[in-house]
Amino acid sequence: MDARFLGIAELPATPSVAVVVDVMRACTVAAWAFARGAEKIVLAGSLDEALALKGRHPDWVALKDGAPARGFDAVNSPGRLRTQELGGRTVVQKTTAGTVGALAVKDASLVLCAGFVVAEATARLLRERGCDDVTFVVTGEDGRADEDLACAQYIARRAAGEAADAGPYLRRAGGSRAAAELAQGVRAGSHPDDVALCLELDRFPFAMVATPEDSLMVLRPHTFT
Repeated sequence: MDARFLGIAELPATPSVAVVVDVMRACTVAAWAFARGAEKIVLAGSLDEALALKGRHPDWVALKDGAPARGFDAVNSPGRLRTQELGGRTVVQKTTAGTVGALAVKDASLVLCAGFVVAEATARLLRERGCDDVTFVVTGEDGRADEDLACAQYIARRAAGEAADAGPYLRRAGGSRAAAELAQGVRAGSHPDDVALCLELDRFPFAMVATPEDSLMVLRPHTFT
């Protein structure tokens, strides 16, 4: 498999297949939203768009980075989201990096969103679709976030059918700048369990596929039969 690992600003106009990686925390939060029963996640391009969507659909759950804010129902934290009941709900998600990365590759033939919690399911879908040209979007720190790069490299190896010990990749992620900031409570809206939850390998059995729907970019879980 020909795998490239690029920051958002380095992306070509339209990659063939894109895997958007945001371990800490957007993609981990998205996976938890599906685990808590969400039907779909609408990826918003701005806070104003998220609030406008919430205004038109009051039953939708609006979620953002940082501290709680008026008009939003939740923050971008797996530790906080894991106790919410989202059965059948639509979530609107706007984050600093993860949603930006997904929208940047919206024209790709296949767009997946991933973190360690759905790593094997993501690799499996890439294998099943016969994807041999994959762009991994390393969303954090202008493409230099080690937690995202480690996760992307691990998924790439598994997608290529290689046996790979996840331990070194998880340790890299655990030693990253993002992990330190979350552990120290530097990032607003964080929870003490966020780092541990972001480093749970294969917690969920589904992949996450983003596709355009009615002018919106919508993320849904992909389960295997």
